[in-house]
Amino acid sequence: MTMSMQSPLRAAATAFAIAVMPAPAIAESSEERRKRGDAVVRSLNNNTPQPALERMRQEFPFLADATEAYALGDVWSRTGLDSRTRQLAAVAAFAATGQTAFMKVHAGYALNIGVSEGELKEIVYLITVPAGISRAIAASQALSELFAERRKP
Repeated sequence: MTMSMQSPLRAAATAFAIAVMPAPAIAESSEERRKRGDAVVRSLNNNTPQPALERMRQEFPFLADATEAYALGDVWSRTGLDSRTRQLAAVAAFAATGQTAFMKVHAGYALNIGVSEGELKEIVYLITVPAGISRAIAASQALSELFAERRKP
């Protein structure tokens, strides 16, 4: 292709790309995103803040703000999945990756919104296939702790 042809083609491609690209979303403030994240936590945690997040805020404020604004405010507040499905997916993902502390938190949220102990146990059985028995055992131990904590008077 000659130089004279490249320039008009490049200009046309650029114009086309500009015409079909979506407009950028209006930037939200970090405060708006954190408020949305707080609302997500409260909706899952019996209308109370998450204690671990509040402790993190004391010593690691940037990490707490990032968690609340991005993970909760941007990702967890999306509407593509209902809360129940989202929590079951989170429990499975954290269990399969060996992140039992996070799995336990999300299993607690799942119980708060109506998921049964039996359904959470099924997640443990399910992860034996992709993640292996050792991760399933670790997840079962974390769930057993959670169930025992919730049964205490």
